[in-house]
Amino acid sequence: MRFKKWISATAASIILAASFSTASISAEETRTIADESIYDVLVDRYFNGSGNNDIDVNTKDVTQFAGGDFEGLVKKRSLIKDMGFTIVSIGSVFETETYDGQAVTSYEKIEEHFGTSEEFLNVIDTYKKDDMSIMVDFPLSKVSENHEWAQDAAKKSWIKATENGLVEWDLSNTDVQMALKEALVNFVTSYNIGGVRLTNITGADTAYINSLIDTLKAKNPALYIISNEESDANFDAKFYNETNEIYRNIYKNVDLDSSNLLKYVDPYLAGKEVPAQIMFDSLKTNRFTFDSAEQNMFPPTRLKAAYASTLFLPGVPVVQYGSEIAMNGEAGPEAHQFYNFKTDEELIHYIENLQKLRNESSTLRHGDFKMLKNENGFIAFTRKSAEEEWLVVINNTSKTNHVNISQEEIGEDKELRGMLDSDIIRANKDGNYAVILDREVVEVFQIIDKRGLNVSYLVALGLVYVLFIAFVIIIIKRGRERRAIQDGEK
Repeated sequence: MRFKKWISATAASIILAASFSTASISAEETRTIADESIYDVLVDRYFNGSGNNDIDVNTKDVTQFAGGDFEGLVKKRSLIKDMGFTIVSIGSVFETETYDGQAVTSYEKIEEHFGTSEEFLNVIDTYKKDDMSIMVDFPLSKVSENHEWAQDAAKKSWIKATENGLVEWDLSNTDVQMALKEALVNFVTSYNIGGVRLTNITGADTAYINSLIDTLKAKNPALYIISNEESDANFDAKFYNETNEIYRNIYKNVDLDSSNLLKYVDPYLAGKEVPAQIMFDSLKTNRFTFDSAEQNMFPPTRLKAAYASTLFLPGVPVVQYGSEIAMNGEAGPEAHQFYNFKTDEELIHYIENLQKLRNESSTLRHGDFKMLKNENGFIAFTRKSAEEEWLVVINNTSKTNHVNISQEEIGEDKELRGMLDSDIIRANKDGNYAVILDREVVEVFQIIDKRGLNVSYLVALGLVYVLFIAFVIIIIKRGRERRAIQDGEK
């Protein structure tokens, strides 16, 4: 069984590498946030790479620090890189009283549980060498009541309210505004990060947030600035509270209403808004796995369909750590489990294949979008440019389903080449391209001129079996050598 999976994975990788008619973004092209995909992780919950900072770590209490650190991010970066993510959002890195960085006590000091400032710089530099950038959360308010500013009697007027141990700054106070701006500028000039996510922005007016964005962009024009709250400010990507619920309510089960799929995609397509952050999971909510399991569904299958929409619809994919291993849990610490690196990797390889397509095709990121069918979970859409044409089909229903696409839509003498299962579809006698998918299956087709045999697939398959035969020969040869040695000893 494992060898069969190895054959499929190896063949798919070779086919994907041989199937593109265009390359990924060149160094000369301008990169935008719509070219990126964001992997959201909590430093403390990823990997414990060094015991030097395990201060009062308690892995048995989910509310306490668990030992994950900057060194762990460096040691396990290959997993994130292989999945094709280009931005790694690591939450707040400032001195904090809680593992998730939600009780910040300083805007200058780095949390010692995570490591030193030098180790943080190493994370940034190491990921940059692997073509990934680091994004960090900066909370504008709701920090610990023990924050160094809150302990300064001269800054008493800066505090608007205190609740549950958290301080809410008066974000209309000009002194607070200036101090926050200075802290932000000092941080981004000290650390060459690729992005900032402004959090806890309630109470800050749009004009002030825009001034922060303008100031940061002046320091680093390539810096991406987003938020995890709704705002009319000039963020690089738009956040909508409802997005998470829309996508999880479409994909947590089969045959569900998918009419809202493009609710926050359409404004971007119409040129009225910047791209939306597209996600089906969130660090603030129940895990998607939790919701799909409550529906008595098999989470990995549900996740495959959700990933296809997240990665191929126009927008900015945001994926929570652990979704690729079907991490479970209710909202809060239970949903922030320590990452298990010994789980099945089927979903991980699936994401690798999807991301390889997305990263190597600018058309799948920026091409013209057209929805062909969207009926209760059966979704088919095209992405087209002068260089390439693609068809994405998601059958998130309980039965085999199909879509007939006319030659006027696809073109004459074309064929659809499946990237995941290597299907080939050509026009039938009625002049239609009939795409039939089994239940709960996703396929991505490249639309190309008809060219007969799938040479790349045959070559890939032949290479795989040549490797297998060579492997068997080596095993047999080694077995004979061992028997010869054993006979000689006798």
